[in-house]
Amino acid sequence: MSLKIALTKGRVERKVIPLLERAGIDCEPLKNKKRKLIIQTNDGKLEFILAKGPDVTTYLNAGVVDVGIVGSDILEEQQNEQYELLDLEVGKCQFVLASTAVFDVNSPERKIIGTKYPIITKKYFESLGQDVEIVKIEGSVELAPLIGLADAIVDITETGTTLRENNLYVFDYLNKVSTRLVVNRMSLKQHSQEIFTLVDNLKKAVFEKNEVRGEKTR
Repeated sequence: MSLKIALTKGRVERKVIPLLERAGIDCEPLKNKKRKLIIQTNDGKLEFILAKGPDVTTYLNAGVVDVGIVGSDILEEQQNEQYELLDLEVGKCQFVLASTAVFDVNSPERKIIGTKYPIITKKYFESLGQDVEIVKIEGSVELAPLIGLADAIVDITETGTTLRENNLYVFDYLNKVSTRLVVNRMSLKQHSQEIFTLVDNLKKAVFEKNEVRGEKTR
């Protein structure tokens, strides 16, 4: 029986494939998937289900997959209830509070904040002792302060290029984000050997990648 892995498609998928290959997994079926959303490795040991990030935790919680590979931003926002076993240390970015130059984070006035992450945003402003109105946005969050929908935004950024190109400034840095490997609690009991073998191989791959780049492993 194949170990079922929900893999966040797109950017995370592209970042994770080299790690999977370094861990000894044949990723040719993933690389040549065309429009397939369910891809099995040639040895039949792994089955990848390509999904949007927020759906990965849904599949995990429902028990239809054993393992999820997804960003820590989604895990934090959805208040993940499954076991997080490994930081894959790819897809790194950071939450920021950003706005136009005239924004004053210390202003006593009640602020309107645009974000895809209302729970994370609420926790952040609570830590500052501020009560804010949160507007949930699914698209280009950067637009919100530019068109007057919000005073500022909380979003994730990798390089800050989009913020700079839209004349937005970072006023504070929040949590760092990276890709994590998460396991369904029941699957960990039923397929512990297969899961821990996968985790051990990926842990070695992360270490080797960091050694090559001269990075300090966690």
